[in-house]
Amino acid sequence: MGKDEDMDAEAAATKAPPPPPRAAPRSPAVVLDRRTGPHGEVVLREHGGLLQIIANGCFLMDTSDGRSERLLVTAALAELDDRAAPAVLIGGLGVGFSLAEAAAEERWGRITVVEREEAVLDWHRAGPLGILTADARADHRTRLVHADLGAHLRERGEPYDALCLDVDNGPEWTVTEDNDGLYSPSGLASAHARLRPGGVLAVWSAQPSTAFGTALRNAGFHLVRTREVPVARGVPDVIHLARRSP
Repeated sequence: MGKDEDMDAEAAATKAPPPPPRAAPRSPAVVLDRRTGPHGEVVLREHGGLLQIIANGCFLMDTSDGRSERLLVTAALAELDDRAAPAVLIGGLGVGFSLAEAAAEERWGRITVVEREEAVLDWHRAGPLGILTADARADHRTRLVHADLGAHLRERGEPYDALCLDVDNGPEWTVTEDNDGLYSPSGLASAHARLRPGGVLAVWSAQPSTAFGTALRNAGFHLVRTREVPVARGVPDVIHLARRSP
């Protein structure tokens, strides 16, 4: 090998590797609808192929996964053993994962969804979220109610076998201050009263809360515990479970 060839080989060996390909820029979020109501602002937007709900600037949920929202319903049903056609209340429609899960299970009887934001109901009835809940909304067992959840629980209506609540990021991370009442002694007393004996309360949370477990026991619930759902980053999502005495 000649001198020039030696130099060419040395240069090739020390040449820096090519830079990695540049990632495609992520498209900015696109606001599909924005409403202002009695509880503040609620926004539906599309970002990276996902639909997201933002309330008063606080991210609530998106269409990326839904494992913990489905577990909210399946865990409650598992608590009810072989109870025939149990009635379930889902507090908060969101993107519809919990409703879809309930409607897909033949064991459930009456399925009531209470949602206080008219915009969220509109996004399902005639908007981008409709495709996610079309079958569930068409199910004869399903009833959508536009109401404040706390007020609905205080009514003297038909009792439920399960209450599945997902209206905040958790008992200690509420979307609006008036939601604090749901987790207060009086709010938990209302939930307890709307359950049939042996009924189950399931509450979704973005983080565990020892204080909420204590509050549940003080409100007369028993068999209080949590179920964790691992997430890609951060602490696991949590389902708080509690039973009314038989």
